[in-house]
Amino acid sequence: MAQHLVRVIILGAQVVGRAFSKALRNEFQHARTAQASRGQSAETTQANRITGMSLEEAKQILNVSKIDNPKEIEESYNRLFELNDKTKGGSFYLQSKIYRAKERIDQEIKNMSKAQESSKE
Repeated sequence: MAQHLVRVIILGAQVVGRAFSKALRNEFQHARTAQASRGQSAETTQANRITGMSLEEAKQILNVSKIDNPKEIEESYNRLFELNDKTKGGSFYLQSKIYRAKERIDQEIKNMSKAQESSKE
């Protein structure tokens, strides 16, 4: 009976230890994100967290250097999206990353246009 009690206590301690280490890793990740986002607007930081992708990563995925040319972004998106079509032997995972990258860039363009409108007023 005492042996079972000791096992239960050890298992409980292991569970609590794992949960604590996971919480600690998450906190370190958020600290790194906050440190990297210094100098960025609140909208950019929020968009990074919502989409799970930074603007730089999105530009790398779509192979664009600047986001001021929507035509280039759209062409790159369409080309990469079609290349990774599942029915043509492509990867659904890559296709979803391409979609998220386009979504992230669109969000940044929207944030930039909002900032320009508010500065005009």
